[in-house]
Amino acid sequence: MTAALPVAVTGTGLVTPAGIGVEETWRSVLKATSPAVRDQALEGTGATYCLRVPEFGSEVLSGRGTANTDPFIRFALVAVGEAIRQSGLDPETWDGSRVGLVIGTGIGGVGTLAQSQDRFAARGAEAVSPYLHPRALPNMAAGAVALRYGINGPSHTVVSACASGAVAIGVARDLLRAGSCDVVIACGTEAGVVPVTVSGFARMGALSKRDDPTASRPFAADRDGFVISEGAGAVVMERPQTAARRGAGELGRVLGYGYTTDAHHLVAPRADGLHAEAAVRQALRDARLEAEEIGHVSAHGTSTPMNDRIEGELIKRLFPHGPSVTAAKGVLGHTLGAAGAIGAVLALRTLREGVVPPVAHTTQTDPELAGLDVVLGEPREERSAYALSNSFGFGGHNCALILGR
Repeated sequence: MTAALPVAVTGTGLVTPAGIGVEETWRSVLKATSPAVRDQALEGTGATYCLRVPEFGSEVLSGRGTANTDPFIRFALVAVGEAIRQSGLDPETWDGSRVGLVIGTGIGGVGTLAQSQDRFAARGAEAVSPYLHPRALPNMAAGAVALRYGINGPSHTVVSACASGAVAIGVARDLLRAGSCDVVIACGTEAGVVPVTVSGFARMGALSKRDDPTASRPFAADRDGFVISEGAGAVVMERPQTAARRGAGELGRVLGYGYTTDAHHLVAPRADGLHAEAAVRQALRDARLEAEEIGHVSAHGTSTPMNDRIEGELIKRLFPHGPSVTAAKGVLGHTLGAAGAIGAVLALRTLREGVVPPVAHTTQTDPELAGLDVVLGEPREERSAYALSNSFGFGGHNCALILGR
C-alpha cells in the first residue's frame, strides 16, 4: 500500500547526555556507550546513577535571560535552533503567522519549582523569585521558543508523561494536515534529574537498583528498572511540496500517528497491551501501510521488567515477520517527556543511514521474548523503508509514529 498525506521532516535537533546535537548523539548511540555518572546531588534519593546533559554556555545558547532559565527551556531552545538551521528556514523572513509550535514535556520546570520551595521554606515569600512561573510553567518552553523565533501561529504544550514528545509530533503533523500552518516545529523536552522527582520514581520501584553505570539495559534478561535522564529532541515539518518549492532536503517523513489511552491504572500499563496495540494499528491505518511493511522498530524500551515485556510481546504479536528492534535508552537513559521526540529523530536517522544502533548493555534478551529481533553488540546495516517509533507513559498514554525515508 502507498502512504497518504505524508509530512516531510526538513530539520532535526537533539540535546542529550551523549552530546549537544544530532551528530554527537548519533555517534554515541552507534557505539552503545553510556555517559551515566554518579551524582552526589541525588544521594539519598534511591538512585545511584543518572545521565545529565553536558553543561553548555553562550557558545551554544546566547541571548538575554537564557542562562538563568530552567534547563527544560534551555534544552528546547537549543534543539529547536539546530532543527531550524538544518531546515534552511529563516525566522527573520518567514511568515510567523503560518508557523506553528507543539512542545511536549512531562513535568516542566520542576527543578526551578523545587529550588523555589526550598527558598520559601528557609527564608519566606520574599526569597521567591518573580521569575518562578516564567521559568517553571510547562508551557513556558513553547513561550520562549515562540518569542525567540517569531512564531505567531498556534502554539500548544502537550503533557502526556513519557509519551509527550511523540504526541507533540503527532499533533504538529495534524496541524499541517489541517492546513493551519505551512511549517510546524515539534519538540519534546525534559529536565527531571531533580532529587524530589528521582525520589518519587525510586519510591515506586521504577528505577534500577544497580550500582552500575550500565544499569539501563532494555529487553535484557536481568533488567530491573530505568536510569533517569534529561534532554530534548525537535523536528521541523512541512508539506513535501512546500519543502520542494524552496529546495529543502527531506530527512524523512511522518506517515502515521496513533494515540490511545489505557484507562486501566494510573501508572501501570495493561498487561495485555490492548490499547497500546490499538495505537500502533491506528498509526498503520493512518499511514496506509500493512504491518509486514515495517522493517524497524524504535522501541520505548525503558529497561523496566513489566513495560519491556508488554512492549516486546506486542511487537512479536503485530509483526511476526521480525523487524529489527532497538532502544536508545540503553545509552541515553529515560528522558521522560523528551523520550518520544528523541526516539523519533534517531529512528529517522536509522532509516536514512541504513544502520540500526545496538541496544547498549543488553547481552542476552529476556528468554520470555524469544523471537524478538533485538539488535545487540554492533550496529546492523539494514535498509528499511518504514519504521515504527513507540512511546508510552504514566496515565495510560500510548503513542505510535510511523516514519518513512
